[in-house]
Amino acid sequence: MIEKIKALLEEVSNFTTESMDEVEAFRIRMLSKKGEIPSLFKDFKSVDPSERKEVGRQLNILKQKATERLSSLKTRLEEEALAKKLEGRKPDTTMPAGFNPIGGRHPLSVVRNRINSIFERIGFVISEGPEIEDDWHNFSALNFPEEHPARDMQDTFFVSKDPDIALRTHTSSVQVRVMETQKPPIRTISPGRVFRNEAISARAHCIFHQVEGLYIDQGVSFADMKQCLLYFAREMFGKDTRIRLRPSFFPFTEPSAEMDVSCNICGGPGCPICKYSGWIEVMGCGMVDPNVLENCGIDSKKYSGYAFGMGIERIAMNIYQIKDLRMFFENDLRFLRQFKSAI
Repeated sequence: MIEKIKALLEEVSNFTTESMDEVEAFRIRMLSKKGEIPSLFKDFKSVDPSERKEVGRQLNILKQKATERLSSLKTRLEEEALAKKLEGRKPDTTMPAGFNPIGGRHPLSVVRNRINSIFERIGFVISEGPEIEDDWHNFSALNFPEEHPARDMQDTFFVSKDPDIALRTHTSSVQVRVMETQKPPIRTISPGRVFRNEAISARAHCIFHQVEGLYIDQGVSFADMKQCLLYFAREMFGKDTRIRLRPSFFPFTEPSAEMDVSCNICGGPGCPICKYSGWIEVMGCGMVDPNVLENCGIDSKKYSGYAFGMGIERIAMNIYQIKDLRMFFENDLRFLRQFKSAI
């Protein structure tokens, strides 16, 4: 059988033609159901066990070579036929130009760019940092106590057995790096991807995106923060947007608040989007805790500041009235094509 395989292999290597009919005839003779190569595979079961390894290897080589040879000949002949058909033909300049579909930005990218642009217009600069963080930048410097639940396995993805290395749970870690390396005044926003060990549902995901802001200078007050966030809300959601601040708690700010914006869908009476309250929660905010400033080498008696953070997905869901957060991560073209004209 080895000799027959070698003879067929040589025939395949030397086969050439200028006719598509001959290519098809050769394919039928070699590779069709009753062709020579499939027949050899049927006879393989009768080969002596001591020779099966080598015979099997040679058979596979023969089949691969025959397939590749036929494919290359068919491609060459098709290209030559097309070139001959077009030879001497002048282009028809009256025909419409071909349409090349243009891709679009992902809705999360559209919203992130809008947020960045709004804050850049009032002097904020963009800062970025690593997605794999140590305990100091992700927790300790931000005034998280050792017993804080965010440090537990159910909320954090640890990269290794080392409890000090984890995927960042917020982009506040970037703000710590900025405060450690820059002197006030500091005015920065930190957009990026964050990770939390949460169950995936229509309203939650283990991966999401945030934009966090930080302003530190002498004499910064809660009123300054409120005016900054009111400006953002009206630029983002419309000039008639109202905001409200509700008391809350975050380890790295004191006092802390949750900020809601008036529902731009119903205008106040209530709808399913705002859960019939007339308000939609969009971010957390507050005055930077003096301990955080001191941890980063900033004199808390001289400087004060405010910080805020928002989820890009939540804002995108509000703007585009998307009810399932998982759609942002599924790469469904039917969903993404709706945003192809977005800048």
